[in-house]
Amino acid sequence: MSAISELSTVHRVKAKTPEEKRLRAKEAARDNTAGYLFLLPWLIGLVLIVAGPLIASLYLSFTNYNLLQAPQWIGLENYARMLDDPRLLQSLKVTFIYVIVGVPLQLIVALAIAMLLNEGMKGLAFYRSVFYLPSMLGASVAIVLIWRQMFESDGLVNQVLRLFGIPATTSWIADPKYALWTIVLLHIWTFGSPMVIFLAGLRQIPGMYYEAASVDGASHWAQFRKITLPLLSPIIFFNLVLQIINAFQAFTQAFVISNGTGGPADSTLFYTLYLYERGFGQFQMGYAAAMAWLLVVIIAAFTAINFFFSKYWVFYGD
Repeated sequence: MSAISELSTVHRVKAKTPEEKRLRAKEAARDNTAGYLFLLPWLIGLVLIVAGPLIASLYLSFTNYNLLQAPQWIGLENYARMLDDPRLLQSLKVTFIYVIVGVPLQLIVALAIAMLLNEGMKGLAFYRSVFYLPSMLGASVAIVLIWRQMFESDGLVNQVLRLFGIPATTSWIADPKYALWTIVLLHIWTFGSPMVIFLAGLRQIPGMYYEAASVDGASHWAQFRKITLPLLSPIIFFNLVLQIINAFQAFTQAFVISNGTGGPADSTLFYTLYLYERGFGQFQMGYAAAMAWLLVVIIAAFTAINFFFSKYWVFYGD
């Protein structure tokens, strides 16, 4: 009985009195207030810079707005006009080709270079920086101008071809058959960002798996298929989603190479470039806003498709 009474006494001592509960509540409220104050700049930025313009653009997509007059509500007319806009369909075709061809090739090159750097070569930090540099500069106007000059009729590409006895006089960026592919090559060249992520993922794969596979007589190709790809699949998935989103938003490359026209013959008319032309060239801001929301839907659809099919090829630790 004495032991039970002692436990009861200790329990009563540890029990919080109403005054203590009020003090604890005040302290918690004060801590929450401090946390919200620190978050306030971010919340203001979210409302004014992100959420506000997002809602405004959604409203404008249902209006006829030209920056000079007040928006006039026209309902779904902007979206209906898209179905009869041949240049919009052409811009979607060009953008889809750019994404579907350029992103996989870029990831293949990035993975190949990452595996090469993962072999432990000397000067790894130097090569990693050199290979990453194009990703930092690839979308800049200066680099795109240099790239454009390389594919002119008297550019570096034709000069190299002539050294090998190939008579090359065409301007690659002026030919509708090749203009888009020069931009795809530029996209592939900017493989540095996914390469660094791949390299980090390769460093996390335990070496004992490769040692065991070598003992069992597995070839390098078999090790790549059975060990590297499955264990690296989450990183591949991450890079795939990220690069698809970035590719759909590509603008500078097409704008500079085509002088803002999407030419020749609309062969480089990216969706973002046509959106820019409609909004800031023709001042059809309502139509441009509707195009922007269509792009959001397209990117969301591609992302959802990737997440759906990821369960069939992405393998996690469990």
